[in-house]
Amino acid sequence: MRRRRPVPPSPLPQRHGIDPVRLRLPEDGRWETVRDHLVDRLPAVAPALIDAMLREGAVWCADGPLAPAAPYRPGAYLWFHRELPQEAPVPYAVEVLYRDDVLVVADKPHFLATTPRGRHVTETALARLRRDLGLPALSPAHRLDRLTAGVVMFTVRPEHRAAYQGLFQGRRVRKEYEAVAPHDPGLALPRTVRSRIVKERGVIAAREVPGEPNSASRVELLEHRGGLGRYRLVPVTGRTHQLRLHMSSLGIPVLGDPVYPAVTDPAPDDFCRPLQLLARSLEFTDPITGRARRFTSRRTLSAWECHRRWAAGDGAQGAVSTPPSG
Repeated sequence: MRRRRPVPPSPLPQRHGIDPVRLRLPEDGRWETVRDHLVDRLPAVAPALIDAMLREGAVWCADGPLAPAAPYRPGAYLWFHRELPQEAPVPYAVEVLYRDDVLVVADKPHFLATTPRGRHVTETALARLRRDLGLPALSPAHRLDRLTAGVVMFTVRPEHRAAYQGLFQGRRVRKEYEAVAPHDPGLALPRTVRSRIVKERGVIAAREVPGEPNSASRVELLEHRGGLGRYRLVPVTGRTHQLRLHMSSLGIPVLGDPVYPAVTDPAPDDFCRPLQLLARSLEFTDPITGRARRFTSRRTLSAWECHRRWAAGDGAQGAVSTPPSG
């Protein structure tokens, strides 16, 4: 069995904090030119655009830009920058809570995705931090929903990523969230909600189905006033939308949730009435140093600070940063 050759480093730099696309040409290629292969491989891209990219020297191999008639080379790698989608700028900053040579811990605002995906590419925490901090190799150790604010962690060097990702995959990180939702005086809390959650590709909402539970969330009421409660949520497992779905199943959906209990479709640039869910803290034993670590968000949920302003759409930032104490 022939071993695959090592992947060479990209000859193209990042653009707006986004890596170039990398393609490997199949070993059993039947194409005469790279252009012919790209036309077949990228049917969503007009052949005229591929021709223009090749003429302009925008498609590179490890040795440099490819000529329009460059011959097909089985197993070769190609790089090029994709056309970036138009995105509504998220008008809130990512704040850095901690930074050293291994980790960057950020306090993410609502509406900003953690990593590029779908229509959210440059307007992501990863792309912004790579640009602002000058750290092109920065990688996520885990992910936080775009609509959720709070603590999210990144690794500075690729060789450390697996160790920190392993913490999350092995459930060795204690996460605490905070939420604002209706207060139900008849609901007995605290409690641990357990259910079986399924999430189908292409369907925005997860759902609970009969069967052996695969998710568990601890729900505690911290305080209440004016028909609202402020809750501490501790996920025992990490299913997609788990906390939001469990809160909805209890009859107290998180304020501003566009998916639970009913799916709505806010405009991409609608930053009013954000989801009132905050990743308050992460706590773990550092896999590199062995030290106990705890990182805490400095944000507060705007609906709890002033529900009237939030309901009127004047709480756009959703989770407002407060100065560090001490």
